[in-house]
Amino acid sequence: MGNLEIKELREKIHGWAEQVGFCQVGFSDTKLDDHGKRLQNWLKAGLNAEMKYMAKHGDMRWTPDSLKPGTKSIISVRINYLEKEPASKTILKNRSKGFISKYAQGRDYHRTVRTKLKLLEQKIKLYCEEKRFFGFESRLITDSAPLLEKAVAEKAGLGWIGKNTLLINKTSGSYFFLGEILTNLPLAEKGKEQPNLCGKCRACIKICPTQAILGPYTLDAKRCISYLTIENRGAIPDEYRKPLGNRIFGCDDCQIVCPWNRYAKHNLENDFKPRHGLENVELEKLFVWSEEEFKKKTSGSAIRRAGYHGWLRNIAVALGNAEKNSTITKILLQKKGLSSLVDEHINWALSQHAKEAI
Repeated sequence: MGNLEIKELREKIHGWAEQVGFCQVGFSDTKLDDHGKRLQNWLKAGLNAEMKYMAKHGDMRWTPDSLKPGTKSIISVRINYLEKEPASKTILKNRSKGFISKYAQGRDYHRTVRTKLKLLEQKIKLYCEEKRFFGFESRLITDSAPLLEKAVAEKAGLGWIGKNTLLINKTSGSYFFLGEILTNLPLAEKGKEQPNLCGKCRACIKICPTQAILGPYTLDAKRCISYLTIENRGAIPDEYRKPLGNRIFGCDDCQIVCPWNRYAKHNLENDFKPRHGLENVELEKLFVWSEEEFKKKTSGSAIRRAGYHGWLRNIAVALGNAEKNSTITKILLQKKGLSSLVDEHINWALSQHAKEAI
């Protein structure tokens, strides 16, 4: 396939990506060594907490060719998920409500993004066949393989990795999902990287409830509320229970305060619309869910990742941080005996209300 055909294909991919529902597309090469070194240093410092899978695959995360032999370039896409109402700040201020990270309020994005990537892949394949290029090969990734996707997206011009370690786009903020297509087509473009525009801003570092952002571009997962409420399978350390507030699944504080999110675009994808009222719901209503109800209402949701007992653990802490009332004490006691993990956090919550009563 010649240079003119590659240029034409890039232009067509931009149009096709928009047709299937993506907000932006870019093309990068496969050279990620610098990002690989940063990841290695992060792992050596033990900042990955119990996420051992981050070190499990060796250098595969920064060598795309090991994920798909013959890879010459990567097609990187993004899709917005932000629901602007209710405002995150409004929920965080109401201690009787449960704050759930915006990305997790709707359907789990993996299947939705993969379906759209498949449609895009098919259009590329048909184009190649029309041009009598029958050697097209590809692999779709939706956080489903060990790839440094933010580094890839940065090289593809979709944004820059901010001081909070998230990808930020100057016209769309950071409330979006990413996806990739590894391919043997030489689609990479030079000079498309977006410059880092964080400047002297330290808003995300200052706002973090647990000081998990140790410094620009350095996150300590052991302190991060997103890690503590989702990936963490054990107890939430005592020193982080009060800072957790009413955050029961994830934490968006570093996004809420980011100046670039003034430009964040509203979600247009039905799959990402909030389900079961999770965007604005009372903690007490969530805590009384049975395990069967939890499984039913979190079917196809990222929330399922925390597990039922992890879910109750998180809500118990939030109830401990809520304003005291007799109903909270009653429902906390009703869940006693499910497991030692849940009991530990229920006991902590009860102790907080006992302190208030003194």
